[in-house]
Amino acid sequence: MLLSEMAQKELIQVEEGIRYGFLADTDLIFNRKTGAIIGFEVKKKFGRFPFRNKEQETSEFIPWSEIVLIGEHRILFGKTYSMGEFDIDDN
Repeated sequence: MLLSEMAQKELIQVEEGIRYGFLADTDLIFNRKTGAIIGFEVKKKFGRFPFRNKEQETSEFIPWSEIVLIGEHRILFGKTYSMGEFDIDDN
């Protein structure tokens, strides 16, 4: 399957059933030496005030090893990590 085909699939965490948007809205993290996919960075925006444009942004990381199932319309995964919590350089 091509990455472009996966882009329109919705990301859903299995344990809590939380929707994380679509894969196209994430940043791909890969190993520069081998080209292997390490995971996906999901940026979440939380608006503090509806009348202001300032939003807080947090990043979560979905490791490739947490992908449980890639279905026709959805990608199911286990858990997420904060970007600092998961050591990308070791993978």
